[in-house]
Amino acid sequence: MTAVDPHVKVLDEAIVRRAKARGLDALVYAPHFQRFDDIRARAERFSDDELLVVPGREVFTGSWRNRRHVLAIGLQAPVPDFITLEAAMREFDRQGAAVLVPHPSFLSVSLGSEQIEQYRDVIDAVETYNPKYWPHHERRAGSIAREFDLPAFASSYAHLPGTVGEIWTSFDREIDDAADLVETFRTGVPGDPAHRTGLTHYGQRAIEFAHLGWENSWKKIDRLVLSGREPTHPEQPAYEGRFDDVSVY
Repeated sequence: MTAVDPHVKVLDEAIVRRAKARGLDALVYAPHFQRFDDIRARAERFSDDELLVVPGREVFTGSWRNRRHVLAIGLQAPVPDFITLEAAMREFDRQGAAVLVPHPSFLSVSLGSEQIEQYRDVIDAVETYNPKYWPHHERRAGSIAREFDLPAFASSYAHLPGTVGEIWTSFDREIDDAADLVETFRTGVPGDPAHRTGLTHYGQRAIEFAHLGWENSWKKIDRLVLSGREPTHPEQPAYEGRFDDVSVY
């Protein structure tokens, strides 16, 4: 049995210690707006025999007004933000990445039923629980996973260190490296979404949800408007012009 948190935004020594203390075997580190080479290097730095850290990318497709987030695990080459959803899905498929739907139909940043149906053959799993969900989000996400017969997963979606270890997905198989995790998702191995309970858990969920307002308002306005072009913008030199024709900005 392997306990995996398939989506965290933060990573340092304290988080690794916390993950191990909570019995996790693997994390997927997928921060926003960071170059994939940097994500991969940081994931490698914090991996050891007790905790596997796998690099991932939650790609911010579309424009600010029409944004859709998609989580890719197992990329071999960087994929930028601010490209069309179609182009991102095509590139994930070309690279053989595992494609996960984080927070489906959540606010205005997620894939809904229409997009999931369109890309059903590319998508490998749907997130049915994370700390930012309210009960109706959880019910809707579960309904979407069942409707499209897609495996469910749960993640901490941790933007704050204290959320790591609160939520995970267990797989009845050994996962020793990133390739194993990608294969687990791509072959549809069923996972067992799980989370802690009690007042501490629900308190941490409330803190994460409160953080959402800052994360999706002032912080991103600062990034997109005040701070200049993101390092994951498709016109950055790292992408060698490969995505210029599908850029939305």
